[in-house]
Amino acid sequence: MTITPAPPSAPPTRRTPLALARGILTGAVIGSSLAALVVGTVLERVPLLVGGLAVPIAYGLLVLAAGAPERAREAAIIPCSALAKIESLRAIGGETSDVPVRFDLTVAPDGGPAYRVESTQSVNLVDLPDYKPGGIVIVQYPPHQPWAVKLVKRPTPEWEDRATAARIDSAPGPALTDEPPPDGPVGGYLSLLALLLGAAGVLFVFRADLFGPDDPTDRPPSAAGPAAPGTSSTTIVSAASGTVALGPGQSLFDEGRLRSAVDSLTKGDGRKRQALTVVVQDRLLTVVFTPGGSQAPGFDLDALPYPRIPALVREARTTLGVRSPQTWQLTAESLSGGLTLRVGVAGSDGAASLEANGHGEIVRRHSAR
Repeated sequence: MTITPAPPSAPPTRRTPLALARGILTGAVIGSSLAALVVGTVLERVPLLVGGLAVPIAYGLLVLAAGAPERAREAAIIPCSALAKIESLRAIGGETSDVPVRFDLTVAPDGGPAYRVESTQSVNLVDLPDYKPGGIVIVQYPPHQPWAVKLVKRPTPEWEDRATAARIDSAPGPALTDEPPPDGPVGGYLSLLALLLGAAGVLFVFRADLFGPDDPTDRPPSAAGPAAPGTSSTTIVSAASGTVALGPGQSLFDEGRLRSAVDSLTKGDGRKRQALTVVVQDRLLTVVFTPGGSQAPGFDLDALPYPRIPALVREARTTLGVRSPQTWQLTAESLSGGLTLRVGVAGSDGAASLEANGHGEIVRRHSAR
């Protein structure tokens, strides 16, 4: 029996209507998740880190759940069997007993035109001599996926007899392939665009925290002002110390903010508490109070030269030889007798500091070396 192929026709399409939308959504999920992980790490936001891990996992589970009915329907479909002629074959790798082999086949379905297809199959080394160019084999494939052919290694006697007696003429190309079809340039560009937009969306939401001014003392006076009502801050007061931590976008060097933060630590006390040490950073204030009944030298918090403190910090950051200061800190104490303010800065060029008296006048400088 000789099977002659019909004239070549257009290969069956394998694109699904939802493939493009799925690619765009996948790109958006990947971009936003990666950006959330990076932003969460930079800002030390645990919810962002958790979200960056949970969103792709949830999306993957959703895709699996959405595709479960289709996979169940495909599993219930009885595959078609057909004879096929081996046009060529080549091993493409493998170091085990099962070798991946790339087959170029002419498939001749019953009642339909023959067509060419390329398919990769795992063949045991013992069975490899049974497959030769020009040989007739039996294949199976889903009715709606004629390119997804699989060799039948143990066919029924009826199909074995048909394969022995059959002669199949080679079908012209183009050859279908069992590899996943590419999305094409448009699909790839849209997926990449969705990835970039997803990442940009996360960066846009947290742009103030990521790209806000690092040093509020460098703002012109007109740009600094009291924080808007409702901005977040945390105040913790104990018998030994008090701490005020401001939220993102705020600074203790906004006009009047440092004084109000200090007052919040002594608010409600029936007596004025003396401070042993005051440490000020951009968004963190720590005050160590003198223990009750102690003779340790403390100072009145009202004695701090609040108007001069931003200028001292700016002076230390710009005139002590540290070109790119990464950290800085102001410390006020009176252990040596009079009130002393020290501003230290550190960066890749080293560390430097300056000292000022209780009036905010600079009395000593220690430049970077």
